[in-house]
Amino acid sequence: ISETFVTSTMEALSASSLSSFNITLISTKFPRTQFERPKSIHPFNIRPNSSISSIPRDKVKFKLFTAISSTVSTDQPPEQEIEIHHRQQEKFNWFSQWYPIMPVCDLDKRVPHAKKVMGLDVVVWWDRNESAWKVFDDACPHRLAPLSEGRIDQWGRLQCVYHGWCFNGSGDCKFIPQAPPDGPQFHTFKKACVAIYPSTVQNDIVWFWPNTDPQYKDVVMKKKPPYIPELDDPSYTKSIGNRDIPYGYEILIENLMDPAHVPYAHYGIMRAPQPKNR
Repeated sequence: ISETFVTSTMEALSASSLSSFNITLISTKFPRTQFERPKSIHPFNIRPNSSISSIPRDKVKFKLFTAISSTVSTDQPPEQEIEIHHRQQEKFNWFSQWYPIMPVCDLDKRVPHAKKVMGLDVVVWWDRNESAWKVFDDACPHRLAPLSEGRIDQWGRLQCVYHGWCFNGSGDCKFIPQAPPDGPQFHTFKKACVAIYPSTVQNDIVWFWPNTDPQYKDVVMKKKPPYIPELDDPSYTKSIGNRDIPYGYEILIENLMDPAHVPYAHYGIMRAPQPKNR
């Protein structure tokens, strides 16, 4: 059987024009007539312009394993490489970045301030007990009243305007006026806490990280907001202000990149060289 198999294989390889391929044939089934009448077997019917040969159903069945020789290029096309490269890159997470809220010069330490950033309603307030600006979710956990409409109480806590719940700089509820002092300590419950965002001050601007997950509590130790050294350099002149505008950043950037509109759209408001009449 083995001699017939080797002979058949050699004849098949001699008849094959696939010189650029290394072909390994493994017999998986022999017909009964194979043992009675040994004969040369040609398992391939070579077709013109075909790189893979067919196997007749009435012949011996083989499994065909082809290995491309070293002369055949295996490099991926540039388009496929670019696509794979893009897939490997991480997607940009808009809620895993630092965002400026407001310059410190526009903030009043005596009252809370409402802001909307990245579609999030937040309240910015000065915690005099920690001497730091805090950024909370602008919703009291009790009845979702805006904390920005509340006040800073005499102990320096943020107090809700609706029922007077008071919160410290860590978001913990420290006092519920309606709760009996000798009853259950409802203010210590986790659901009584307000969501707090990581925040910091850099370049005289309050920044916040738009994620209240506790794992980001100390994110400023690993990743800081973008730093602009010129804003802290006394040799530079700077002017910082805050303005709410009812459109997205893409329209604003397009507008700022178009200085030709200034003498006309801002006529009499902004100083600009007057165009010479022709």
